[in-house]
Amino acid sequence: MKYALMAAAAMAVIVTGGAALSTKTVQAEEAKNNYGVSIIPEWNEKGELIRPKGFRHTWVFIGSPFTPNALNGGAAGFPEYHNVYVQPDAFHAYRATGKWPEGTMMLKELQLTDHPGEEEDGSRYEVSGRGYFPGAVNGMDVAVKDTKRFADSNGWGYFNFGHHAPPYKASAPAAPKEACAQCHIDNADEDMVYVDLYKPILTPLPN
Repeated sequence: MKYALMAAAAMAVIVTGGAALSTKTVQAEEAKNNYGVSIIPEWNEKGELIRPKGFRHTWVFIGSPFTPNALNGGAAGFPEYHNVYVQPDAFHAYRATGKWPEGTMMLKELQLTDHPGEEEDGSRYEVSGRGYFPGAVNGMDVAVKDTKRFADSNGWGYFNFGHHAPPYKASAPAAPKEACAQCHIDNADEDMVYVDLYKPILTPLPN
């Protein structure tokens, strides 16, 4: 019931054009739904981002770009599936306005291929045919939109909770601008997000 009221309030903000995830009207200790899922960014006393929890329960899965080692000279920067999730309120705000609201969290969980491929390019065979198939998860990164906190990196901060199997770190400091933000500044489609990779999900179906 509590989360339903919070979700209704968030949607009212979107409808009236506010399109923001308010961190002022929602207390941090209440910023979770009934499943304990994080819905706004939470920070510890050091200013580190507390790892979002429960994202697989209710966050929206928007895409899974894939850059395997076998197709990148054996040395891909991220040789896993990039499973990307975003909070439902931010997702609906983007669909309604074409803008990511303040407080948006985009979470990327890395996922390895199932096991070494049978072919030189790392692919293998399943009943559906030859291809790449997801296996164990292997890391987590989170991007947060906060234009005041991250004014020097185009309004987004980037956080690495570990590029390895779980458990991931409980909190993480913002990565240096040159480590993550600069790549998005130089290459992202809009507002520091590679939106073109997720267009089918972010674009509403015609009526």
